[in-house]
Amino acid sequence: MPVDLSGRWLLETNDNFEELLKVLNIDFATRKIAIHLSQTKIIIQDGDEFVIKTHSTFRNYEMSFTIGREIEEFTKGLDNRLVKTLIVWEGDTLLCTQRGEKANRGWKHWREGDRLHLELFCEGVVCHQVFKKQA
Repeated sequence: MPVDLSGRWLLETNDNFEELLKVLNIDFATRKIAIHLSQTKIIIQDGDEFVIKTHSTFRNYEMSFTIGREIEEFTKGLDNRLVKTLIVWEGDTLLCTQRGEKANRGWKHWREGDRLHLELFCEGVVCHQVFKKQA
């Protein structure tokens, strides 16, 4: 059974986020707001079924998916693109690949103790975020 990522997670570090936003063509004002936001990630995991909610004071985003089943995802409130998203387990890492307008786009989630790591990548730019589990 893969690792359990369920829980409520609070953003601690957010390395290279602005560079990722630039490659996604996010405008200057939105980038400046986004890099200073506190984020809370809520993950609900039930077998191969997931709901991931990302909350901030500026925007919220929610996605639901089944491991191994490709979905059409509209990244509303993020960069507003339509992508084909496929999420699979790669060992204890949740790996997402997104096909669409931007090349080599996706993310990885993995857990180390009470820390949840998120690596976001697009067109060679990588952002690494670390979240701490909340009680």
